[in-house]
Amino acid sequence: MPDVEAQQQTGDGGRRPPRLTERWAATLREHTTPTQRSLLVTWVAFGTTFGTVRLITHGIRGGWLPWGNVSMGGTHLHHYNLGIGTLAGVGMVAVRGDAQYIGHPAVAAAYGAGAALIADEFALLLDLQDVYWAKQGRISVDVSFGVMSVLGLYLTAVPFWHELARVTGRHARERLGR
Repeated sequence: MPDVEAQQQTGDGGRRPPRLTERWAATLREHTTPTQRSLLVTWVAFGTTFGTVRLITHGIRGGWLPWGNVSMGGTHLHHYNLGIGTLAGVGMVAVRGDAQYIGHPAVAAAYGAGAALIADEFALLLDLQDVYWAKQGRISVDVSFGVMSVLGLYLTAVPFWHELARVTGRHARERLGR
C-alpha cells in the first residue's frame, strides 16, 4: 500500500499519517476484485434491509412506530411484493446487459435489498398463509438470516477482511505509540 502508507500532504505544507478510512479504501481496492466488491455491497444491503424490515415490522406490530401497514384499496401489501419488483428491475438490467450497470454498486445494493424483502416473508410465500407473526420459529428465522448475512459478507472476501484487520491494528498501534 505505498500510496496510502506515505505521509499525506496537509493544507499548511506539513505531512500527516493517512487516516484509517483512507487505509481501508486502499485495502478494499487492493485486496478485492470488482466481483467481490459487488458481492460485498449485495450482502451489506441484504443484512441492512433485513434488519431494518424486522425493526419496522416489530415496531408496527408493537405499536411503538407512528405508522401502520401499507395498503392499497383495502388490501395489505406485503413487503415481498416490493422485493419481487426490485428483483424484476435488477433482472431487466442483467438481461439488457448494459456494461456500465452490470456489477454497479447500486444494482448490487438493489439485488441484496430485494432478496431480503422476499426472504423476510418467505414463510408467507411458502405456506401461502399469513403466518408471519407465528411465534414458532420466528426468533430462529430472525437469528438465522442475521447469521447468514454476516457469514455471506465475510465469506465473499475472506482475504480482504483479514487484511482490513491487519491494517486497522497497525493503524491503532501507530496512533497509540505516538
